[in-house]
Amino acid sequence: MWFMVIEHFKDTAAIGRRFQREGRMLPEGGIYNVSWVDPSAGRCFQVMEAPDRDALTSWTRAWDDLVDFEIVPVVTSDEFWTNACK
Repeated sequence: MWFMVIEHFKDTAAIGRRFQREGRMLPEGGIYNVSWVDPSAGRCFQVMEAPDRDALTSWTRAWDDLVDFEIVPVVTSDEFWTNACK
């Protein structure tokens, strides 16, 4: 499954330090694809893949002291419109 993960930063400097020390800390089966950070550095938008939403739980727990997560299951536009027109 694909997910749009929106991270709302609580402490940008601490996030940067942890990322430098620990890396992304992805869960088993989790795949990071791409991300963008807004210009004010208050949010990060990531496209992730995982077997299901629950597979991301260990990853969010590793960061939830510094980040609030919004995780939205998504499909490609082609997939959506192919299925919507059936």
